[in-house]
Amino acid sequence: MTVHRLGSVRPRRLSPAGTLLAALALLLALAAPATAADDPPDADEPARGSAYMGMGVLAHDGQHGLPAGTRAAQTEGVDVSSHQGNVAWSTLWSSGVRWAYAKASEGTYYTNPYFARQYSGSHAVGMIRGAYHFATPDTTSGAAQANYFVDHGGGWTRDGKTLPGALDIEWNPYGAACYGKTQSGMVTWIRDFLNRYKARTGRDAVIYTATNWWTQCTGNYAGFASANPLWIARYASAPGTLPAGWSYHTAWQYTSSGPTVGDHNRFNGGLDRLRALANG
Repeated sequence: MTVHRLGSVRPRRLSPAGTLLAALALLLALAAPATAADDPPDADEPARGSAYMGMGVLAHDGQHGLPAGTRAAQTEGVDVSSHQGNVAWSTLWSSGVRWAYAKASEGTYYTNPYFARQYSGSHAVGMIRGAYHFATPDTTSGAAQANYFVDHGGGWTRDGKTLPGALDIEWNPYGAACYGKTQSGMVTWIRDFLNRYKARTGRDAVIYTATNWWTQCTGNYAGFASANPLWIARYASAPGTLPAGWSYHTAWQYTSSGPTVGDHNRFNGGLDRLRALANG
């Protein structure tokens, strides 16, 4: 076997035509799109479990709520998730907040590590509190997610201080807006969740959604309005047009940039009506 030392082979001289072909080949290689393996990861893609109430509303349906200091004759509330961590509940209470929802779960794969502290902390200062579940209809069935929710903090007891669980159903932060489901398929998924939740707790769950998403992904289905309270999300000066079937909203998430924690809400009634909702 003949071994050539590095540099011992003399380069072959190219003809003018060969030089032109080589240059063209180099240009084509540089212009070719990178393969999937070469693509850098999308830094903006959220991790599973990081979704929170209003995440899709902020991205798709407006960013500005009521002007600072505007106060309606309704009962102020907040919603929190792991993004808020340990919450200054006493500060919120002093500012007039009287109710709170904490994210308990997402899909059948995530529980909020701050849930117990947020749920008990809000009650400790005097608030009426509840739990919410961030739905991911593309991962598991509605019934499976309702069971997971109840098993991880989303239950209900008639103690006068616990609000019925809320189903957070909105834009998919991880992919297609409607989670790859047809409008009828989405309605079926939501119905399965609501039916299982009621079977487990005896209460009809609250539905949190935005009118634009509901219209797009359920075909503006009206069939849940007779039983399930509506928590509408719209960052504007008024709740606006409601999804079909509901003639009024029970709660309104009006901003994602409120004081102390971002997501602020108004219960559509006085504190006595809020207690009535808690008592069922």
